[in-house]
Amino acid sequence: SWSEYFVDEIEFGHQYSLSEKIRKTPKVIYSVEARRKIGQLIRKTQPDVAHLHNIYHHISPSILSVLKKEGIPTVLTAHDLKVACPAYSMLTHDGVCERCKGGELYQVAANKCIKNSAILSGIVMIESYLHHFLKSYRNNVDKIVTPSKFYKQKLEEWGCDPAQLVHVPNYVDVDQFQAEFTAGDYFVFFGRLSHEKGLHTMIRAAAAAGVKVRIVGTGPDEAELKLLSEKCGADVEFRGYRSGQELHDEVSQARAVVLPTEWYENGPLSVLESYALATPVIGADIGGIPEFIRSGETGAIFPSASVDGLATELRRFQEMPDTEIQEMGRCGRAWMEDEFTPLHYRQRIVDVFKSIGVSV
Repeated sequence: SWSEYFVDEIEFGHQYSLSEKIRKTPKVIYSVEARRKIGQLIRKTQPDVAHLHNIYHHISPSILSVLKKEGIPTVLTAHDLKVACPAYSMLTHDGVCERCKGGELYQVAANKCIKNSAILSGIVMIESYLHHFLKSYRNNVDKIVTPSKFYKQKLEEWGCDPAQLVHVPNYVDVDQFQAEFTAGDYFVFFGRLSHEKGLHTMIRAAAAAGVKVRIVGTGPDEAELKLLSEKCGADVEFRGYRSGQELHDEVSQARAVVLPTEWYENGPLSVLESYALATPVIGADIGGIPEFIRSGETGAIFPSASVDGLATELRRFQEMPDTEIQEMGRCGRAWMEDEFTPLHYRQRIVDVFKSIGVSV
């Protein structure tokens, strides 16, 4: 019923004709269509507040000044680092990257950060310079919500107004997760199989520690990871894509979930979901991950990209009594029930709305 207000799809992964590319490129930078349609939607619905998620490129920040002009209090949840980093993730071909810090946004094109494409990276560079010049986020967004304290700190470091930033963690509905409170005989990773996830490190660490690992998911690095596993002699089983109860079973029956990530993760839901299934988490000390692990109580932390560091934790958890693993699982689930429920999230977001003058 709302489709008349939707903007035309723009997907960088699609193969467009030359004429389509010429037509769509300006929309990525500054969408006049999105401005017109958000204005129509405001006039029809008279909203009390706008809460924005992932508006970049497909909708574009062009809508922000419309919301401001219409007097609509606006909150943006930063699911990524786009407000600071043109390429979203502060990650490029050689690892974690903060080259654009201080306004040097040309680095996104120089390093071809968007799909290793000079053209796409150049388009994003222009978009970033334009909205930096217009101060689209600084002048038109009342609050920026960060799911991790790390993202709040990082955005401050890159020049965001501290008064504009507020930390609101993600949540899980634990009632949707059936915990088994067991201690399995394998470790599991679930998610996208891509280089920033640190799976090369995990496979080498599993081989060094002599433990069983299951990798659940698909992605561009799958074939390479399988070859590495064979080469290392690691006991790794690639389980493919899983969802729903199948995924829950993989996680709840594991000894621990491993997050070997090597980029600035935000507040990964995979940690919260693992705890909801009463499974401890072994996570890398990067991004927001350490905030969601109580070392020795709900899991453990190791140095990101360290094969030896992860292997040490895998051995320790393998040798740990099952009762200790189960107790970590109970503590993780209790933490979710105490602090990360839908009710907690709703109240925190309501408080953000109230802080910018919205009557709730």
